[in-house]
Amino acid sequence: MTTTNTIQNMIALAARHGLRIDPGSIRWNESGMDFLVAFGTDENGAAWVLRQPRRDDVWERADNERKVLSFLRGRLPAQVPDWRVCTPELIAYPLLDGDPMGTVDPEGGGYLWKFDQASLPEAFFDSLADTLAHLHGVDPAAAGEAGVRVKSPDEARRAFADNIQEIQGSFDIPAKLLTRWMTWLADDTYWPEHATFNHGDLHPPHILVDEAARVTGLIDWTEAEIADPGKDFVIYYALFGEDGLRDVLARYERRGGKVWPRMREHIAEQWAAYPALVAKFALTTGKASDMEMARGMIAQFGAE
Repeated sequence: MTTTNTIQNMIALAARHGLRIDPGSIRWNESGMDFLVAFGTDENGAAWVLRQPRRDDVWERADNERKVLSFLRGRLPAQVPDWRVCTPELIAYPLLDGDPMGTVDPEGGGYLWKFDQASLPEAFFDSLADTLAHLHGVDPAAAGEAGVRVKSPDEARRAFADNIQEIQGSFDIPAKLLTRWMTWLADDTYWPEHATFNHGDLHPPHILVDEAARVTGLIDWTEAEIADPGKDFVIYYALFGEDGLRDVLARYERRGGKVWPRMREHIAEQWAAYPALVAKFALTTGKASDMEMARGMIAQFGAE
């Protein structure tokens, strides 16, 4: 929960950088795992997003995000944040156009959707596919030269294998689930031979849309890197299933996105291995609640 001291501290930090936020305009979003986020207006009535890192490791990764945003600005059909303040204590940027496609439901843990998930207009799927095709079409070499983190296809695969090995020391992985993970990792036919520029954490709160459900912006690029092209479709698969994934990949390919024969199956296996990423995050934060969340997800996926 935010406190008066938290609000005053954030406003004081903003003022230190010449950004005078009206205290009465502050609205909070505490659902993010990496940042405490506030929205407020300045003395000229302009809307801002204010982000405070929750942990020291977040700032270390934020430096990669800064390079990502600087490189991507103007290269996509969707907006990306323009960081005007970037320090270990505060990140601030003008509020982008549009609203989140969904927000995290604090009661149920799912999403509160801006539009009915079961009857989304074609504009959403087309614009999302177009945005991802543009993003994944960015030249990896140029991004790497700009300082964006780069993993070759083999490096991305090894990183996942290393992650699974690491979490086994702290979590009890059901044998069936572990076998599935290892089978996927060992089978070359699942895996892509190319890497793409990925957002890395593409779920509804990070996708901004207008009143026609067209994608207008993508936010929270903390996990962005050049790596496995399937990663940006994993949460989509979890939300829209096999048929939804097949549809959006067809739209993506029509707009220039590069696919391979087992891409859909690879994405499904990435979702099956998602608990390993949650477990790795829990080890990073060390929070009991995160560890419990990871154990619950491992148990759930292991029982399927």
